Amino acid sequence: MDHHRRTDFPALRVARPTNDIAALLPFYCGGLGLEVLDRFEAHAGYDGIMLGHPASPWHLELTHRRGHVVGRAPTREHLLVWYRPDRDDWSRAVARMRAAGFASVTPENPYWARCGATFEDPDGYCIVLQQAAWEPAGTTSSSLR
Repeated sequence: MDHHRRTDFPALRVARPTNDIAALLPFYCGGLGLEVLDRFEAHAGYDGIMLGHPASPWHLELTHRRGHVVGRAPTREHLLVWYRPDRDDWSRAVARMRAAGFASVTPENPYWARCGATFEDPDGYCIVLQQAAWEPAGTTSSSLR
């Protein structure tokens, strides 16, 4: 398996604030299986951690601004979706989340319950483990909700 990140794509970073980075690590690392790629402390008043996989052109950044309090997710529709087309791989991912102590929740949008399992992190943000391949609109009647 090639674990070298492709450089012909721009990298994507999805960043969001939290009050407690350490409280999210069991969810994203232990449950979801992401790795700590990088971290920083006291950078212009911020601490942060980047999570993902070294070969991926994306990563999730969680930041905390010292002395600043952020609220929970605005809605349960603030979610990230992981498409896992292989049924066994998807089952292992769901089992890993449950073994890490995270129960699935009913998604706000029932579309995600058809072929997926939704989990809510300690900040109220949801991730969906979708047992399907992502396909661009127009390639299948079920690709859009």
